[in-house]
Amino acid sequence: MTNRISANRPGLTLGVLLLAMAAGACSGDSPTSPTSAPTPAPATGPTSTAPTLSAIQTQIFDAACTTCHTEVDRDPASRLNLRAGSAFAALVNVPSVGQPGATRVVPGNPNNSYLVQKLEGASGIAGLRMPRNGPPFLTDAQVQMIRAWIAAGAPNN
Repeated sequence: MTNRISANRPGLTLGVLLLAMAAGACSGDSPTSPTSAPTPAPATGPTSTAPTLSAIQTQIFDAACTTCHTEVDRDPASRLNLRAGSAFAALVNVPSVGQPGATRVVPGNPNNSYLVQKLEGASGIAGLRMPRNGPPFLTDAQVQMIRAWIAAGAPNN
């Protein structure tokens, strides 16, 4: 009798599966039923809300920094060219010219990034708080935007 039960087990499993599928189809909760709510799409993972370098370029660097930090008709201040297409290479993992031992942008570490220190006017910076033509300086929201980009790893996006 043991052999007979094991021989029928695949058929039994298939039968149970078909019965379960049929029961689900007859439950009355079909997608076309007017009383059923749509099933939300499953989450695909966390989305990054960090700003992009492109957004920072447009909203901050072009507006407040490239007056001095550009190679157009001059040498950029502190040899820091913040024009589009040049800013990333001039910032990320690049030593500061004005503060020996400091790095302009340390990916993932805004507090240790000299750019943030200069924008916030931290004690111990060389020279003046940036932008030099301030006040008005950058808004808190603008500085936070740069901080968030650095905290996200300072991607070239």
